[in-house]
Amino acid sequence: MQGKGFIKFMAILLGIVCLYSLSFNIITYNVEKKAKEFAKGDEAKEKAYLDSMATVPVYPVLGLTYQQVKSKEINLGLDLKGGMNVTMEISLAELTKSLAGNTSDENFNKALSNAQTQLNAGGKDFIGLFVNEYEKLVPNGKLADFFANQDNASQLKANASNADVKSFLNKEASSAIDRSFIILRSRIDGFGVVSPNMQKQEGSNRIFIEMPGIQDKERVRKLLQGSAELQFWQTYQSQEVYPILDNINKSLALLVKDTAAVTPGAAADTTAKGGKLAGLTKGNTKAADTSKEALVANELKKNPLFAVLSLPTYQAENGQQSLRPGPVVGWVLQKDTAKVNAFFNRADIKSLIPNTLRFMWSLKPMQGTKAFELYAIKVTSLDGRPDLGGEAISNARDGFDQNNKPDVTMFMTSEGAAKWKKITADASADPSNKKAIAIVLDNTVYSAPTVQNEIPNGVSSITGSFTKEDTKDLANVLKAGKLPAPAKIVSDFVVGPSLGKQAIDSGLSSFVIAFIVILAFMAFYYNKAGWVANIALVINLFFIMGILAAFGAVLTLPGIAGIVLTIGLSVDANILIFERVREELALGKNTTVAIREGFKHAMSSIIDSNVTVFILGIILFIFGTGPVQGFATTLCVGIVTSLFAAVLISRIIFESLIEKKATITFDNSMTRNAFKNLAFNFVGHRKLYYAISGIIIILGVVFYVKNDGLHLGVDFKGGRTYMVKFDKQMNTEEVAKTLTASFEGEEALVKTAGTDNSLKITTPYHITDQDPNADKVVETALRKGLDGLGTKYDIGSSQKVTPTIASDIIYGAYGAVLFSCLVMFIYILVRFRKWQYGLGAVIALFHDVLLVLSFYTILDGILPFPLEIGQDFIAAILTVMGYTMTETVVVFDRIREKLSDSGKDDVHGQERINLINFALNSTLSRTILTSLTVFFVLIVIFIFGGDSIRGFIFALLIGRVIGTYSSLCISTPIVIDLSGNKEDIKALK
Repeated sequence: MQGKGFIKFMAILLGIVCLYSLSFNIITYNVEKKAKEFAKGDEAKEKAYLDSMATVPVYPVLGLTYQQVKSKEINLGLDLKGGMNVTMEISLAELTKSLAGNTSDENFNKALSNAQTQLNAGGKDFIGLFVNEYEKLVPNGKLADFFANQDNASQLKANASNADVKSFLNKEASSAIDRSFIILRSRIDGFGVVSPNMQKQEGSNRIFIEMPGIQDKERVRKLLQGSAELQFWQTYQSQEVYPILDNINKSLALLVKDTAAVTPGAAADTTAKGGKLAGLTKGNTKAADTSKEALVANELKKNPLFAVLSLPTYQAENGQQSLRPGPVVGWVLQKDTAKVNAFFNRADIKSLIPNTLRFMWSLKPMQGTKAFELYAIKVTSLDGRPDLGGEAISNARDGFDQNNKPDVTMFMTSEGAAKWKKITADASADPSNKKAIAIVLDNTVYSAPTVQNEIPNGVSSITGSFTKEDTKDLANVLKAGKLPAPAKIVSDFVVGPSLGKQAIDSGLSSFVIAFIVILAFMAFYYNKAGWVANIALVINLFFIMGILAAFGAVLTLPGIAGIVLTIGLSVDANILIFERVREELALGKNTTVAIREGFKHAMSSIIDSNVTVFILGIILFIFGTGPVQGFATTLCVGIVTSLFAAVLISRIIFESLIEKKATITFDNSMTRNAFKNLAFNFVGHRKLYYAISGIIIILGVVFYVKNDGLHLGVDFKGGRTYMVKFDKQMNTEEVAKTLTASFEGEEALVKTAGTDNSLKITTPYHITDQDPNADKVVETALRKGLDGLGTKYDIGSSQKVTPTIASDIIYGAYGAVLFSCLVMFIYILVRFRKWQYGLGAVIALFHDVLLVLSFYTILDGILPFPLEIGQDFIAAILTVMGYTMTETVVVFDRIREKLSDSGKDDVHGQERINLINFALNSTLSRTILTSLTVFFVLIVIFIFGGDSIRGFIFALLIGRVIGTYSSLCISTPIVIDLSGNKEDIKALK
């Protein structure tokens, strides 16, 4: 075997990387175990212990704190771990004012304020409240006077009635909320592989977001609340603005009657990296001794502004203090920024600030200080708009600049590039006085670089004191776009896992048991060679988990489905190889030759089957979101590691055993002659198989109509959410089971919310019922179920929520699947050189999906567990597609090989049918053995995994059976029928 040394090196290197990535989980587990031992069941003490460890180094080798280590461990999804629940409120007041051209009309703004007050007090329909309030204040007032402006001319006429305006505003508000939903989801997706749950509250301007395993809550708040209004502004030089600041300072000094008007103590600790931030006022160029309160109070009275705002100065060659050139006009400690804002917002001070000047703060304090920079922004347009807006940006990408510091590269549209060229040309026109351009996001200056030269191509970068996370988030926000209205977080709390601790524990235990069953089966069936496969399988699982941890992927139930599928692929590869080796041994070849020939002949099938599934994974990852992307991530990683472990590492082990002249066995007395001399006439009974599949699909359609469609869960239908507080800690599994019965079999999704005795309960029960009493019916059923728990409870807030899986995600998933089918068709066409093979595989794919859906509709209500269509079902369907493609391609590969080996690839009639049947029978051992190993895993999880995942595992179980049946009985006969050869068809009759 060539390249043996390189493979060993890569295996060791990959092992070290995976061990490093997984070591963080071991460290956090040990810290959290000590916290539990210390707390002895007291959750408050446990949390306090972990909080105290946040900044304590717990990874001595790397010197990392608990907080740092925690952020690097493998992430679990909402279904397995829970996460942060955030309620976002889209500011319809700001949207309404913006649509009215930011009018200063007193009655208009008072109506807005009154409507917002009523909304905060529990009212609904902000637009309706606003219109009512305005009509109360101005009985004969026409709202069209405000809204029928140039921007809205195409939608609203000047003579429009208030009812027309209300309809227009409702439409704009609904559109703003929908766009905000999409933009927020894009931002969260860009945050990492987070797999969030997002829902809109019906009839309101609120969006609920759940994000798993969030560590940096402040970063999330900043990411979600920023409206992403990107602007480019020209700036003033500090020397131009100083006289205005000096005038403000003097005016404030005259207005301040006593020191109570200004809080003392602001002049302390203004040291920045590079020197003292000295104030610059007439007759006073150095701050007073802040240890003397009387002097401080006196300074505050004399210089109210300059006591808290230190001017940017440097020592000139003549020894005098001079203002630094540039747009920064002052440095202010964080605790004093609000005070400076208050100064500038005073009515008597506003008149001193020209309309062409605005002050804006820097994004972060200066490095090594707690002082923020104050920038002087130049307003050049009459309408107060920036020189260039965010609409000029076509794309953004985070990276590193020439000094290896994090930056964001912006790419502009052609129109934006033309404007940017002019702006930068003007700023750099005077070589002795080059100006800065402030890059502003949400009224905060991210950077203000001095323009050295004209920028003609529309490609620029944003630099500053950024971390890699800062630039990633900024690029993500710029790409996602601007929110149509400001959004703010009105509440946030921690939610528990949707599966419940009991389901997770039982699921994990069952997975371990199932894995042991596979190892035992392989060792029993293939003897010593089985142990080689087991070693490769364990290494493969280690690689999968290590790489997922290194990528920062989020592991969810759909992700686990991807792992189950890749375990099947890994076992499948070894079984393909071992069955080929057994064939070579049966021909009388020695073990060494048989192993080499077995690996050689199996490689074509292994590569073809894995490549087709990998294509599926890549396309789903690129175009999918949420559960689809989680599944695709683990699938793609698993395929690569499976090929490496099952093929290359197992080959290395066999080569080592051969060199040591060790005895290698591939069977035992019980398995030696298994599956020998089989002669099933698969293609001859094709009409029977077509009839069986057709009957099942027709029954599925009948039951679909009878049941009024598929049994959709909360993910697809939406539902009602209730916050319920109990007087003791509750078992979420038990609550969910009791409520499901009370809701007549409809799902009850139960999570802990904030504390263990507070639960968030969501159900789609009667969600499509238009009866006005539906809310009461659902609450009655809820109370009936809760009463059955035998404990005191209190139902708090309740609201209707939209589906977790939005329609664009569903259509995106459809598109990704269809596109992947097209690409797989092309790949099979190229590999097998006949379109019939490609089309046969795709038809088999749809056949299997239809059968799974049919079984779901037929058996729903018959089986003792719910068969609901939710996020997890999507993963199950994708897994079934993976099974089908693997099985089908392996069968096609053996058919091609048999026809090629016989030298009769163009033969037709009975001889061709016999060769195809022979090929199908020769793959039967591999097909059944691979199916059995995966079936063992699934059946153990199905039995011991708990009620919460039983429906999901059931879909995988029937998918595994259907995939096996389809590859043998459907796909190949379809290829023969599609070929349309009369001799073949005649031979089948």
